[in-house]
Amino acid sequence: MLFARIYFPLALGYAISYFYRNANAIIEGDLVQELGLGPADLGLLTSVYFISFAVFQLPLGVLLDRYGPRRTESILLLFAALGAVLFAQAESLSGLIVGRLLIGLGVSACLMAAFKAYVLWFSSERLPMINGLQMVAGGLGALGATIPLQNALSYTDWRGVFTGLAFITVFASICLWVFLPENQRIDEKLPTLKLQFKETGQVLRSHIFWGIAPLAAISSGTNMAIHGLWMKPWLRDVAGLSADNSAQLLFAMTLTLIGGFLTLGIIAERLSQLFDVRPISISVFGMTIYLFVQGTMIFGGIGSPLILVILLGFFGTASILVYAGYAQIFPKNLSGRVSTILNLLVFLGAFIVQWGVGAVIEMWPATSSGYDPESYQAAIGVLVLLQAAGLIWYLISLKISTKQSVLL
Repeated sequence: MLFARIYFPLALGYAISYFYRNANAIIEGDLVQELGLGPADLGLLTSVYFISFAVFQLPLGVLLDRYGPRRTESILLLFAALGAVLFAQAESLSGLIVGRLLIGLGVSACLMAAFKAYVLWFSSERLPMINGLQMVAGGLGALGATIPLQNALSYTDWRGVFTGLAFITVFASICLWVFLPENQRIDEKLPTLKLQFKETGQVLRSHIFWGIAPLAAISSGTNMAIHGLWMKPWLRDVAGLSADNSAQLLFAMTLTLIGGFLTLGIIAERLSQLFDVRPISISVFGMTIYLFVQGTMIFGGIGSPLILVILLGFFGTASILVYAGYAQIFPKNLSGRVSTILNLLVFLGAFIVQWGVGAVIEMWPATSSGYDPESYQAAIGVLVLLQAAGLIWYLISLKISTKQSVLL
């Protein structure tokens, strides 16, 4: 019963957050047609969600550690609802951006509030699996932003969809306020805000934190950008698939994304219990495979678009295990700030990747059906190089860190 009270309200909020994040992948054609957006405009519009999300992560960590997940997330979700209303009523790119910024701010606590609650209420050994279940909820939200959203557009337009989302978001806020327990099992007196920000600086100076953070941020940001926007255009322009077939493959990709979150979480928990293998080691292994799978996209994929999206969906989830790895390393009173600092880097990475891919694609002349396939090769090539640099930095950090055994 306690697990249900904690998990289901947080899962609902995160599912909504993921739907918001990925919805533009389906409605991008409508936005381009109705408002005349170019690829760089589309990349900017979709990525401003990430920048507002990212900017709020440092104060969010302090709020979570000070006031708890219940009050923090339930209030912030009301800003997301307001953003959805403004997005639905927008008549220009600037109006869409304002709405999207508020949505990003409003859902900025949906994952971190859950991770904070789980750290407080459950043992650290269970965190990889429970965090994985939280990510499954996000995957279900992403699933809703594929074929179900495509079908919904047969009955209403994108404006109607976002108006409905505003009401659902308010409902989620109420559920969090009513059902999520307030007691956080913290007996000591709350530290001052000055001390909390000083402790945040300690995290930022930590060699342990910076050993894996760059790779995790770039890998996770790339996964968000590809899955949330650029996979469907790639399937259309490079693989030559129709809009319906592309939506079906996005659906399949999201299913494997859900499977990856759950499976890797279970594997990490079992390996930790049986062989004392840390989640970060499993995460690095998965992110390395993810990097190589992306590399095949430079050359048009691996033959079958279905196999490609399955591999991308599954191994694109590997970076999430870093959060559980940090939770096992840093003290509980810092858990909110550690997670949100990493999340800041992840969403800054997602912002740069999503907008940057659009900017690179726009360097090539548009084709009659979309964008030049060579432009995708260049954009993905840059992403692969960035992730390779992050992997090399991680390997170097194992040798230069005085606490390398913790990273392993």
